[in-house]
Amino acid sequence: MQSQLPAVAVALGALLFSLPAFGASCESLSSVTLPDTTITLAQSVAAGEFVRPPGPAPPGSRNAPDQDKNLPAFCRVAATIKPTSDSDIKIEIWLPAGSTWNNKFRADGNGGWTGSINYNSLAEGLRDGFATAMTDTGHQGGSGSFALGHPEKIIDFGYRAVHEMTVKAKAIIQAYYGQAPTLSLWNGCSAGGKQGLKEAQSFPQDYGAIVAGAPVNDSVGRAFGAMWIAQAVHQTEASYIPPEKFPFIHKAVLEACDASDGVKDGVIENPMRCRFDPATIACKGAEANDCLTSAQVETARKIYSGVIHARTKEVIFPGLMPGSELGWATQAGPRPFGAAADYFRFIVFKNPDWDYKTLNFDTDVALAYQDDHDTINATNADLTAFFKRGGKILQYQGWSDQQVSAGNSPKYYNSVLEKMGDAAKLAESYRLFMVPGMGHCGGGEGTDTFDKIGALEQWVTTKKAPDQIVASRVIAGKVVRTRPLCPYPQIAVYKGSGSTDEAANFSCEAGAR
Repeated sequence: MQSQLPAVAVALGALLFSLPAFGASCESLSSVTLPDTTITLAQSVAAGEFVRPPGPAPPGSRNAPDQDKNLPAFCRVAATIKPTSDSDIKIEIWLPAGSTWNNKFRADGNGGWTGSINYNSLAEGLRDGFATAMTDTGHQGGSGSFALGHPEKIIDFGYRAVHEMTVKAKAIIQAYYGQAPTLSLWNGCSAGGKQGLKEAQSFPQDYGAIVAGAPVNDSVGRAFGAMWIAQAVHQTEASYIPPEKFPFIHKAVLEACDASDGVKDGVIENPMRCRFDPATIACKGAEANDCLTSAQVETARKIYSGVIHARTKEVIFPGLMPGSELGWATQAGPRPFGAAADYFRFIVFKNPDWDYKTLNFDTDVALAYQDDHDTINATNADLTAFFKRGGKILQYQGWSDQQVSAGNSPKYYNSVLEKMGDAAKLAESYRLFMVPGMGHCGGGEGTDTFDKIGALEQWVTTKKAPDQIVASRVIAGKVVRTRPLCPYPQIAVYKGSGSTDEAANFSCEAGAR
């Protein structure tokens, strides 16, 4: 992959040289010539007049009634990019009309295997004044089946579609406004968080600021993690934990660890300090919904333990954290987690009928990581080039994440710290905020509402890294609690007086890695 960088840089220089020096009309953008690219639409859209194309909406993209009527006027550009004969990368770029542009570029990431463009994401960026863009990553649909027999599409999905979109979007912005954006910002969670880290690792010139939420940067490890849980849950009929027991397990975990931070509030501030043993809720007689059988105790232990290499006993991928139990149905339900199973079906073993019970946590580990060859994974800890350009990363993840173990974010952060070797210096460019009680990208029982983009923009503008981010818990439209989110490894500590539902009564203090 790295060998492509010089060629890309030359191509970008050539295409920018061919663009007009001054702003162009929206419709004239259809005649802009870019390498491997066909502009399929360049259309002025009046304020409140955007009409979504017919067809099924991608997950999270269904709009509320009249939502689009609040959109300002903009220029909508769509294009298809074909860097290889098997590539078919769709992108859209929405450009605020006239003086409503804030002079910045924002691109949004995808989720899972999603091959679609989310109009809600584009609309959000547009309303905030950004020139905004998104790609379908080179395929359609939410399954990994597109990868079977299409190695170039795997590369498109892994990193090329996002990079190509970024280069072409910047060129379109230059053509339309007659100037480059003053800041290029990436915003993504889950697969989108991974995409952001991949950009920082491999294309450090693309973005100056990156929001990376709950990144699936170790996609191979996460896939093993999901199959580890599936095998544990379905090892025997007795191993299965019925979903109606999850709230009971969660309650027991809170009773054991909730108050360890000095505040009993229904969330665990630092699950890494929680030493809950499922054996403490083992059935003493007949099985019931308020206890676990001996087989279920072992299943729960494996869910928390993470993936253990069968031969070396190394932890390949961390387990789900104490406090995540209300979301266990995602991975510990009747069937294996589909997004992870697709990785083995269509990427590693290239067999749609592959049986997850055959996965070997010794020999298949090396096979899968070698097969990826830094294509979908984004675990490179060397961010030197990105930081030298002044780049900033704001990473966040919920401690109760039910899809991607929350332990994955500290693991990557610590790998970067080990590589860079200077915690104070790293903190000037990269901060991780763990959110107690929050699930995957949001939800859960914690304070999951916070302005990560605003915090990152302020960081870039003031050159001062955020010492905390105030987050809210919102129920039925009402804020019921605020808390400071602290840069890892710090945690929020109650000052000892005042309401525990007010962020001002907490301070960020040293925690435990």
